[in-house]
Amino acid sequence: MKKNVFSFFLTLLAGLACVGPVAAQATPKPAKDPAQYGRPFGGVPDGRDATIYQVNMRGFSKEGTFKAVTARLDSIKSLGANVVYLMPIFPIGKLRAVDSPFAVQNYTAVNPEFGTLADLRTLVDAAHARGLAVMLDWVGNHTSFDHAWITQHPDWYLHDATGNIVNPIPDWKDIAQLNWAKPEVHAAMIEALRYWVFAANIDGYRFDYADGPSQEFFTKALASLRAIPKHKLLMLAEGDKKKYYLQGGFDLCYDFGFMNVLKGDIFAKGKSVKLIDSVNTANYRNAPTNARMVRYISNHDINAWDGTPAQLFGNQRGAMAAFVVAAYMKATPMIYNGQEVGYAERVPFMGARRPIDWTPNPALTKEYQRLIKFRNGSTAVRNGALASYSTDDVCAFTKTEGREQVLVLANLRNAAVNYPLPASVSSAGWRNVFDGHSVALEKLTLQPYQYLILKK
Repeated sequence: MKKNVFSFFLTLLAGLACVGPVAAQATPKPAKDPAQYGRPFGGVPDGRDATIYQVNMRGFSKEGTFKAVTARLDSIKSLGANVVYLMPIFPIGKLRAVDSPFAVQNYTAVNPEFGTLADLRTLVDAAHARGLAVMLDWVGNHTSFDHAWITQHPDWYLHDATGNIVNPIPDWKDIAQLNWAKPEVHAAMIEALRYWVFAANIDGYRFDYADGPSQEFFTKALASLRAIPKHKLLMLAEGDKKKYYLQGGFDLCYDFGFMNVLKGDIFAKGKSVKLIDSVNTANYRNAPTNARMVRYISNHDINAWDGTPAQLFGNQRGAMAAFVVAAYMKATPMIYNGQEVGYAERVPFMGARRPIDWTPNPALTKEYQRLIKFRNGSTAVRNGALASYSTDDVCAFTKTEGREQVLVLANLRNAAVNYPLPASVSSAGWRNVFDGHSVALEKLTLQPYQYLILKK
């Protein structure tokens, strides 16, 4: 989404939710599913066990193609990610165009800028061979103004009082608002969603602006997708409200509230770190045990419009402290391409192309690798019970599952901070998970943006 409407959209989020079983109103199978390409992937992780890597093809490489992504899958795998999320792959509208990949001209075609269907299939096959699932970005709320439906089915769109097709937001001059009261729109969109599961053997979707389409549509669409034999699919909603938490059917939701508090309140304004506890309480109250929000310190919108992690969180050390909280506290982490090498420039997804310089920062990349590796191997970090012991400056918490207990301490200030260990937390027996050294907690001073990850 574009910055000048993104925050406006967030204020209008109206209740799509996140996690839970799909209601029993299954949609009949569309009449036309293509033949299944490839063998359905058996390694799709549960949402709470996922580590998502977001790929912006336009900035990922100089070539800007599927082939260039395929060539770097080993690097994504070595980072510890198990899900690759590709930004919109569809042809972009030419009418009223602003070069945005979120103005979809055809839901069942590949943007030739990125390559061919065969190239996409090769990418998916190569990802599966490495144990990586692949999600596509689905832009369903609106189409471009030169989508075939504009002339074939003008009644599928909303119209203003003068009969013109509506722009969702005036600044979005390149997109036309679909009418989600139309069952025909539901059916056509479900058929297109199913197409890629069969035609490219993909493993799920990230639904852009998921608060736009109706809940009735999502109930039918997700039921139809999950009924496809032999496929386990991940569903991520770009929305963070809980009205439909139990029946929404999504595995994962974006945690806008967490990012707003972390970036805007704690780092930018110096407010209390304890605000994160309020976010956790709001997100997970009465939630299913598998409920997970997706947390990040960067994504395509934040990077393009607000800044890089180092710019938003004080410096690279501040960004790493923020990432530890995002990835370890209680969430599914997402990493934006280039973040793992500390790329200092923004990576736009529209307009002039500025590809990532992958000149490695070995120490930073290794740090990301070890953080993700420990999370992947720790049931407590991924799924354990959370207990918070934060102060105004330090995000501190334990994660406990069975006999495994992990203690995380992250100083979110660019200054040394003393951390008084609560009496309810044992001071003895803790060791650094990365070097095995014991750590004394009685009189602990954390250096600027220092974090510790400890285990008994």
